[in-house]
Amino acid sequence: MPEIPDLTVYVEALEERVVGAELEDVRIVSPFLLRTVTPPVSELVGKRVQGVRRLAKQLVVGLEDDYFIVIHLMISGRLQWHEAKKPVPKRNGLAAFDFSTGTLTLTEASKKKRASLKLVRGTEDLTALDPGGIEVLTCSLDEFAERLRATNHTLKRALTDQRVFAGIG
Repeated sequence: MPEIPDLTVYVEALEERVVGAELEDVRIVSPFLLRTVTPPVSELVGKRVQGVRRLAKQLVVGLEDDYFIVIHLMISGRLQWHEAKKPVPKRNGLAAFDFSTGTLTLTEASKKKRASLKLVRGTEDLTALDPGGIEVLTCSLDEFAERLRATNHTLKRALTDQRVFAGIG
């Protein structure tokens, strides 16, 4: 399952490739992937990418006019960049995001289809997707210890609960 180091690499790689680029098309081939109905995909097409970041274990692509693409890779989701427009892989492909700079494909190496895509408009709706865990890379040792002691879980369960600590798997 992707965690902070994996997601950080994805964020850095995407920032280099898509910030400032226009989202030209979103091709979703798996009906199980998209978990939201508003806004429709068509509203995001033509918007420029303003930034890429991580929200707990989710990747967030920020677009113009306060639109966001939120991707949760779950256990076996993978992203791959292609310089030219590529079709969605037939066997394990879920979606492709066509930018003016290239295509990002989303695949999942599992038949369970756990990966998810959520499209949201507004920071309030984006904030609602945050499970609320503290960021372990920016919190103090005291904050970390206090949060850990406040949970009634085993150590592993506390560390992997995104409502307690964000980004640890």
